Amino acid sequence: MVKKLKFLKKSSQNKTLVNMIIYSDKKLREVKYFKINAFNDFRGQIWTFWEKKYFKNIKFNLDKFTLSKKNVLRGFHGDRKSWKLVTCVKGEMLNVIVDFRPNSKNYLKFSSFRLNDKNKISVLIPPMFLNSWLCLSKEALSAYKWSFKGKYVDAKDQISVKWNNPKINYKWPIKKPILSKRDK
Repeated sequence: MVKKLKFLKKSSQNKTLVNMIIYSDKKLREVKYFKINAFNDFRGQIWTFWEKKYFKNIKFNLDKFTLSKKNVLRGFHGDRKSWKLVTCVKGEMLNVIVDFRPNSKNYLKFSSFRLNDKNKISVLIPPMFLNSWLCLSKEALSAYKWSFKGKYVDAKDQISVKWNNPKINYKWPIKKPILSKRDK
């Protein structure tokens, strides 16, 4: 069963309610995902990706954007101390998260999400969970916020697991993705 928490607030522009629903993933309960309703009018859309009052125990200190071409696969990457809030701002991507905590009953189990500019889903990934994504559209622009104590854990100090690792056994919808040297 998915746990729903609703956060409602009045919009100063149109006096309607803006709805943010937070879910716990069914497989990996520590992973949370957020569905946000965007405000639409003749100019386009606006939505809130992050608001401090909904993340009281997490202090974000770094934002990153990634622009990927179709069939680019990034990850699996993670570390021991970082929380990540991930969304797809433009296009579509398949986001796969793996529990990498050796003492967890869910060790090497995964969950996946389709993130795109239409569903506005964001995923909160805890430390010791690996993150990966595949660009499904012509291009995808993803945004992610990082929260960590101390120094930033750069690529050379992160955990990296091959995208097609047989112990994880995720069935990607592609046989020959575009990979970096790190991900091969």
